[in-house]
Amino acid sequence: MERKLIENDERKSETPGGGETGDVEAVKTHASNTELSDDLALALLKRPDLERDALERISKNSGLMKSRKVKLALVEHPKTPRHVLLPLLRHLFTFDLMRVALVPTIAADIKVAAEESLINRLDKLSLGEKLSLARRASGRVAGALLRDSEPRVIDAALQNSRLTERVVIRELSRRTTDPQLINALCIHQKWKVRTDITIALLRNDNIPIAVAIELMGSLPAAVARGILEESHLSEDRKSQICDAAATSIKIPQ
Repeated sequence: MERKLIENDERKSETPGGGETGDVEAVKTHASNTELSDDLALALLKRPDLERDALERISKNSGLMKSRKVKLALVEHPKTPRHVLLPLLRHLFTFDLMRVALVPTIAADIKVAAEESLINRLDKLSLGEKLSLARRASGRVAGALLRDSEPRVIDAALQNSRLTERVVIRELSRRTTDPQLINALCIHQKWKVRTDITIALLRNDNIPIAVAIELMGSLPAAVARGILEESHLSEDRKSQICDAAATSIKIPQ
């Protein structure tokens, strides 16, 4: 019976003269029904014209909120109110959060909140989960995984097509950049040839001297020296790098 009512409501909303939302009160009744099945709730949530009140009622239906699919459909519905959405994000599974952050139709601030929630739980994830996220998640999440201590996670994040140069440079601007990231960037076919990445590497406090010398060779001498002078390296270390680069003497890291 409930299935028929939902289907009837959908036909009303699609029929000229039937009103934009069909039988609104009937839909609200369905949404509040504690015996409403997951399948029927999902059928309701497929309706783009579902009213905010009905969406709120679904979110308060404790039986339905036990369903992963219903929670995800509620988050992805374009009319779900923000005061319902934001608390829901905390209860989504890791890869459902990843999905939310990638859905084009979801509002930007909701995507950011999903990314924040995901980043906050990275330390609790297994290596396999981190590797999967590093390859598939948004650029911002991939950027956060560049801070991981596992080289395989860093390598996977650098392969992520959504990772942008801006995010990589932001990570290199951190005083606590792991030398593993610096080394990975210096040998990576995609990133090592980018001038702005080279500049960010030279400005990083943790760059090994031998790596700095090699990078300086890829830039005009005056530009390289200017970048080095702006870095936070000690004066002694700057002098070492400049002298060794000028005389092509390879010195230990």
